[in-house]
Amino acid sequence: MAKVHVNLDGRTILVTGSPGFIGANLVLRLLNGMKGGTVISLDNMNDYYDPRLKAYRLGLIERAAEASAAKHVFIQGSIADKPLVDNVFAKYRPSVVVNLAAQAGVRYSIAHPEAYIESNMVGFFNILEACRRHPVAHLVYASSSSVYGGNRKVPFSTDDKVDHPVSLYAATKKSNELMAHSYAKLYDIPCTGLRFFTVYGPAGRPDMFYYSATEKLLRGETIRIFNYGNCLRDFTFIDDIVEGVYRVMQGAPERRMGEDGLPVAPWAVYNIGGGRPENLLDFVAVLQQELVRAGLLPEDYDFNSHRELAPMQPGDVPVTYADTGPLEADYGFRPTIGIREGLRKFAEWYRDYRAMGNP
Repeated sequence: MAKVHVNLDGRTILVTGSPGFIGANLVLRLLNGMKGGTVISLDNMNDYYDPRLKAYRLGLIERAAEASAAKHVFIQGSIADKPLVDNVFAKYRPSVVVNLAAQAGVRYSIAHPEAYIESNMVGFFNILEACRRHPVAHLVYASSSSVYGGNRKVPFSTDDKVDHPVSLYAATKKSNELMAHSYAKLYDIPCTGLRFFTVYGPAGRPDMFYYSATEKLLRGETIRIFNYGNCLRDFTFIDDIVEGVYRVMQGAPERRMGEDGLPVAPWAVYNIGGGRPENLLDFVAVLQQELVRAGLLPEDYDFNSHRELAPMQPGDVPVTYADTGPLEADYGFRPTIGIREGLRKFAEWYRDYRAMGNP
């Protein structure tokens, strides 16, 4: 689909889910690059993981805002709070919205399904309704590679059918894509969904494997590697994710009329993934090497005695692998940062983060 250029300078941009992992890094990218305008962060700062990490990211944002030509506003609250969302849109009139707020985690959705309905379904509906009442130039929202479920065809293409989710989390993300399409068609709202593939990096989510494995190894505990290590994951470094989102924000699906005289839905969806799946055991080996290199673990650390090969867990899939061809064709970008560079940056950040007295 043809794209309409959206100049971000001088605009009001709403990023929900900041100061979450991806949201915080995106806001930092915006504040460092914009020549004016306002960036609004909206997040409920919940305790799904240690809120102190979100507070740390918010501190980074506030320091960046001091040197930025753009203004930053932080609003604490939930996108499931409809009056709050309506008030934010009415007061600030954002022209570009990036919805990253969501209840994340595949395994967590098995035990806490209600959290996913509240944030991922009700919350996203509130965002769509606000975009309808206060028209925007572009709504960009987070989907997930989990929508592919147990897809056997690789690499995963956005043309593939994704009708068989294996977790409620995946089902809510697919639902977001369908909801966005209906609003794009009915109300001519330019919408772009982004299927993220296993995002990692400094100041990431502690529930993600690389982060939790690091903490366990430093405590001398055993890490569990599921499916006996026979998993392939398309790991994507945070800087690549942010660059992809930043470029997509600036290219909204074109509004146009169809042969029936009705609007053609200005809607698109893309994969953002590394495009080179890594064996989980290889990923763990590189992580261990980088933890040693960063001085977090001794060179003689016995890794074999601190890992356990375990069967596949409910909701997991054996392979994720992104076809990023459409992203490259439409936006001239494909992720480039490999796991060695990415895990080195994570290990060095984690060392410095702990040195500041953080847990």
